[in-house]
Amino acid sequence: MTELTQKDIGYRISELRKSKGYSQEELANLTELSRTIITQIELGNRKLNVLELRKISNFLTISIDTLLSDNYTLNSFLEDKIEKDINISERISIPKLQIPKFKNILLYILEKCAGKSNIGETLLYKLLYFSDFNYYELYEEHLSGATYKKLPFGPVPQKLDKVIANMIQDKQLQRVKTLYHNYTQTRYLPLEKPDLSTFSAREKSVIDKVINQYSDWSASAISDYSHKDIPWLASDEGEIIDYELAFYREPPFSVRNYD
Repeated sequence: MTELTQKDIGYRISELRKSKGYSQEELANLTELSRTIITQIELGNRKLNVLELRKISNFLTISIDTLLSDNYTLNSFLEDKIEKDINISERISIPKLQIPKFKNILLYILEKCAGKSNIGETLLYKLLYFSDFNYYELYEEHLSGATYKKLPFGPVPQKLDKVIANMIQDKQLQRVKTLYHNYTQTRYLPLEKPDLSTFSAREKSVIDKVINQYSDWSASAISDYSHKDIPWLASDEGEIIDYELAFYREPPFSVRNYD
């Protein structure tokens, strides 16, 4: 694999920008970078970090992998894009919440963590997040299909409130308020056993590893840790976190051997 120089990457970005009809000023405004930074990047005088690379590639509608590919040329990219756009429904994996599986993952995590006084809502959200994103990074498939939003205390699964309310109504869960280190903590107690037949062996293995790794952490520690994960870092506040960002993780977050 040929190692690209900063000038190579800058030239590709400049070429793509011009093909889209953007001026440097327009690309700077779209990416919330200064025109000076865009100029320096295109000249190869400034190294891009992963967040800047993601912003620029998003607005130029090219994946980071394609932009940095050995085989990249502008013509091959444009031809490939036309072909892929025709089959867009086949190439994009859109998460779709599988409610029965999500409920069973929730019950399973709560059962495995029974008796641990630190498992409040914050830690529970992070166990779900790492289970979903680790599984996607490993197998390029969705585990629960839940979507996660970037919020100040870390990634938060969407529609969880409705799922939990439904489970409480069906007497699958009980919500309790407790004091933990002088703070009010919301906890959930499982009232029935999870249906393990809804998991494959590899799905259960990923969830077990997440539980073993993080279930003894404090809420503040797991929140701080999740803030260093590329999917959270590369997303805007209040934005749904893109699962594809799992492939740009670095150690210790990455769970896949890319070698």
